[in-house]
Amino acid sequence: MTFNLMHYPGTYYYDEATNSFKNRTYVLKSILDSYQPDIFSVCELQNATGAEQILNIALATPNHIYNSANFVVNQSSNDDTLQQLVFYNQQKFTLLSQDVITTHIRDINHYHFKLNSNVDVYLDVFVTHLKASNNDESEYKRWEMVDQFTTYLSNLSTDSNVIFTGDFNFYDSYESGYQEIIDTTNPIVMVDPINSPGYWSNNSTYAGIHTQSPITTNGHFQYSSTGGTDGVTGGMDDRFDFIMLSQNMMSSANLTYVPDTYKAYGNNGNCYNSYISNTSCNGTYSQELRNLLFNMSDHIPIVLELETPYALHNPELEITKAVKIINGNVQSTTLSLEVPYPYLNTEYKLINSLGQTVSKGFLENINQKIEIDHLNQGVYFIQFENSIQALKFIKI
Repeated sequence: MTFNLMHYPGTYYYDEATNSFKNRTYVLKSILDSYQPDIFSVCELQNATGAEQILNIALATPNHIYNSANFVVNQSSNDDTLQQLVFYNQQKFTLLSQDVITTHIRDINHYHFKLNSNVDVYLDVFVTHLKASNNDESEYKRWEMVDQFTTYLSNLSTDSNVIFTGDFNFYDSYESGYQEIIDTTNPIVMVDPINSPGYWSNNSTYAGIHTQSPITTNGHFQYSSTGGTDGVTGGMDDRFDFIMLSQNMMSSANLTYVPDTYKAYGNNGNCYNSYISNTSCNGTYSQELRNLLFNMSDHIPIVLELETPYALHNPELEITKAVKIINGNVQSTTLSLEVPYPYLNTEYKLINSLGQTVSKGFLENINQKIEIDHLNQGVYFIQFENSIQALKFIKI
């Protein structure tokens, strides 16, 4: 799944039930729970706090199967703080490395994964947010950013499995940037899985693949800091969001696109120029889901499925003994833990009551000391890598 989250987490949505503006994290959680993506890429992430809210709340599961790449600030321009990031199911994938391709506007983020299978299978995921606006200058800048990506592909093996995804802001398939992506002379040939060339914008023929905008009126979204309105209106009439695949993944023996699974998630194909929660836009996707999408962003997600012939291994630790706090869970300076051997050299996180990670480290000793004097007073939890266990403590 790829999803432009629209200035997350700094924009709130209007909740009619309470006549107030609310944080969107639990709206996002309901959307993600409905699909449960194994790889989730986002655009318009504002900061590390937003990344932590997605990981610890929106993607929270009882057995903590999700992890994320490291959040880094945009390195391409000081004028744009928006960033991309990938979250992933660590039972199925291991993140081996991450890199940044700098451009003149926003980074293109590269994540190198290994499938947790009995055969070595790798996946390279690139996430971008290309220049917006419908004019010659913006189209040229989109091409420049794409050119940076296609040039970078020469660093990879020609048989690499590659995903190129994000908010591309293309208005039609004849744009130079789109043509650059699918150029068959590139080091790795990329394809559009649904192969739907044409003039996508303001064209009802392509209503089923439009991803912007699920809202039609101003005022539904507001910046939490200023109270100003946010979000592009106009109804569902643009195909801005994409997942492109390397050509080998259309018929690869180790990681293959499942036909007919590429979808504009929540788009029933009958919502052209309307808001996605309109009751007349009913169909396969439920009213409940479309209500959630209406309250989340001025984009909807794109999803697809991949399959492999190889067995997947579950790396979750089988631990029978639990970590214990041995000096009491109400402390002001230090927590003392008794750490069973299987937990040694695994990561722990300190989580506040808002679900934010405030500190992290590794369990290095059987009798582990964790300093908490830097924390504000309040209730916290210690979460352990690859375990459903979480210990509550109170900082006084």
